[in-house]
Amino acid sequence: MRSDEIKAIFDQQAPAYDDRWAKTAPIRDALYFLLQAVFADLPADARILCVGSGTGEEIDWFANRFPQWTFVAVEPSGVMLEVSRAKAEKGGYASRCRFHEGYLESLPEHDAFDAATCFLVSQFILDPQERSDFFASIGARLRPGGLLASSDLASDVASSGFEALLDVWLKMMQVAGIPAAGLEQMRAAYARDVGVLPPARIASIIRAGGFDEPVMFYQSGLIHAWFSRMPGK
Repeated sequence: MRSDEIKAIFDQQAPAYDDRWAKTAPIRDALYFLLQAVFADLPADARILCVGSGTGEEIDWFANRFPQWTFVAVEPSGVMLEVSRAKAEKGGYASRCRFHEGYLESLPEHDAFDAATCFLVSQFILDPQERSDFFASIGARLRPGGLLASSDLASDVASSGFEALLDVWLKMMQVAGIPAAGLEQMRAAYARDVGVLPPARIASIIRAGGFDEPVMFYQSGLIHAWFSRMPGK
């Protein structure tokens, strides 16, 4: 699926996106809870780059817990970005946010960031070299020693257990209120449009982007998350 097609899908889903995925919040909240520990040593006034920020859920989480952190949200879907902006205005932290509509390469130069987040984004880049280049472009915007927290769908699709895990994952989605037609679309998309790779392979792609050895710190179903650090310091 081309990037413009993905953008169009998220434009369409944006107004109801948070409601659609509300019942899966325990998965997201557990990730953020652990991420607080990963980011525990960041400066009190840390600058955070959020790549593919969507409706701004991670910004909302951290802005409400770290009152001096500032955020740059990078999101190609303008409709998603407006949802994020409205959330920030309602939460009273919009003054600590910059919202950039577009892809990372179009973001104007900034001072180096202390950390970056990139959740369920790189999985849409099917070419491994382009995926590594994507992580390299994030790393280029981090200070030496800066942290990246990233997550993607991951599994060894050739393994004997993948279909069983996928079945559990889709049943969880059904419990979360995703209609049957949406589940079948999801199954097809995972096979065609999402780079679901073994966790070790994704870690190697991040490492090839210039980061130190990625550490997988979270897994829930198909979602795996890593933290990794830029060399230096």
